[in-house]
Amino acid sequence: MISRNIVMRVGRPTDHLEEITKMYTEGLGFEIIGGFDNHGDFSGRMVGHPKHHFHLEFTTHSKEKAGRAPTLENLLVFYLPDDDEYAIAIERISNSGFKKVKSFNPYWEGGGQTFEDLDGYRVVLSNAESPF
Repeated sequence: MISRNIVMRVGRPTDHLEEITKMYTEGLGFEIIGGFDNHGDFSGRMVGHPKHHFHLEFTTHSKEKAGRAPTLENLLVFYLPDDDEYAIAIERISNSGFKKVKSFNPYWEGGGQTFEDLDGYRVVLSNAESPF
């Protein structure tokens, strides 16, 4: 059994490290919780929220290109059941550089909105309770 004290990090590459970091901090209300520069040709930023046990790590490599998301189904999904919190989140992400897009999977169109970042990765804000 996994301990409740475990923290999950989701890492992904980007060619736009500073811009992506700004998009996710402004758009999702995350904070920069760590980072590094020129560590074996990698630089990175970790963003997260102090009340949650997960964070995102964006990395860039000085000699390799990351390119765009490989599919339209590379999603981070956030469930926001409170209507007021959902409305605030939609406004915040809409004003932070994310582009509102039609979801590839029509499931997310019911009660949620999908946004795409500079790299083509997508964030879904769902105005519903988590199914788990």
